[in-house]
Amino acid sequence: MGSFRITGGQTLSGTLVPQGAKNEALQIICACLLTKEKVHINNLPDINDVNNLLDLLKGMGVGIERLSRSKVTIEAASIDFEYMQTDVFMKKAASLRGSVMILGPLLARFGKAFIPQPGGDKIGRRRLDTHFIGLQKLGATFNEMDARQLYRVETKKGLEGCYMLLDEASVTGTANIVMAAVLAEGTTTVFNAACEPYLAQLCRMLNAMGARIEGTGSNLLTIHGVSQLGGTSHTLLADMIEVGSFIGLAAMTGADITIENAGIEHLGIIPDIFRKLGIQLEFIGDNIHIPPHDHYVVETFMDGSIMTIADAPWPGFTPDLISIVLVVATQARGTVLVHQKMFESRLFFVDKLIDMGAQIILCDPHRANVIGLDKKYSLRGIRMSSPDIRAGVALLIAALSAKGTSIIDNIDQIDRGYQFIDKRLQQVGAHIERID
Repeated sequence: MGSFRITGGQTLSGTLVPQGAKNEALQIICACLLTKEKVHINNLPDINDVNNLLDLLKGMGVGIERLSRSKVTIEAASIDFEYMQTDVFMKKAASLRGSVMILGPLLARFGKAFIPQPGGDKIGRRRLDTHFIGLQKLGATFNEMDARQLYRVETKKGLEGCYMLLDEASVTGTANIVMAAVLAEGTTTVFNAACEPYLAQLCRMLNAMGARIEGTGSNLLTIHGVSQLGGTSHTLLADMIEVGSFIGLAAMTGADITIENAGIEHLGIIPDIFRKLGIQLEFIGDNIHIPPHDHYVVETFMDGSIMTIADAPWPGFTPDLISIVLVVATQARGTVLVHQKMFESRLFFVDKLIDMGAQIILCDPHRANVIGLDKKYSLRGIRMSSPDIRAGVALLIAALSAKGTSIIDNIDQIDRGYQFIDKRLQQVGAHIERID
């Protein structure tokens, strides 16, 4: 595993271009299993999670042609189901949480699939019940094959459409159900569906392949099953999490940064949340300019009470940016209560920020009270380890703003979600290097 060595306190300026959306990419790649024809994907991020999923599909017999770092052609003419019962497949699939989304497409097209218990970030309990219950309602059965926790999922009579009310608006759960339902017999109605832009993108791509999905972008989806899907070409949106990360980076370091092709219309309330922290944002076409900030002052509620920022299902504030908001608040003027509702282990990285000099009270696994230092006292460099993708980048932002040198270990976590982040930050003046 590698590490980053960061010398903080540098003056940053320049232009950053966000990568293609990681969360969209994982859904779109799995959707390619629904057709035997070629699917062309553009603006694909060259990151570990995406590359590992492509490698997983390649082992399953899927044709993968990487035309460039950002372009790939996928052709799932056939699937090697015997390979899916091997230890090699189990190890690869279990290490990647997004692998669970191969279930819906394989069930819909072939009537069977195999899957181990997927892994992923250690940020708390992340149930898969929404996936499994939704697929069971469509007619799938789950059977544990052996002590390896490998599950055989199959349908004897084919999938049949139905009405379902999801117990939670799970993004990947909704994606899995939608991908299964597009080839199911009859009509499927999904209420309390996730409605993130990436899910809407998936629905648009499936419709371009010949699916009949109504309600795209809402929490009520109606899917009329069709007999088969064809190929298509699809371009991913900019990664909204990376856009938010760059906004936080600019504010923390006092940088003059422009984020090009930010996909502003798909950011929802993300810009508004950063404005509540006192960060100025200028929209120029589809670019976001963040001018240098000597200070940024946190707003209070109208009654004068302390600002609370909490995550929620879309169109609420995405939980993937809670870590970024928390670290940015450490240098604000004012106090912020950060409430992470969805994952009980996601705030446990704050001990590292406290070691750097931040004033944070961890109230419980879900809430942290951040007393901003107003840039009067810089954070100090320390050695730390990245616990997950988003916390890792939050710590990277803290290190870039700190005095002295920081070492961040376990950067494989960061590489899972951020494409060549060290090289891209070097281009705007960051002193960051990758070390063994």
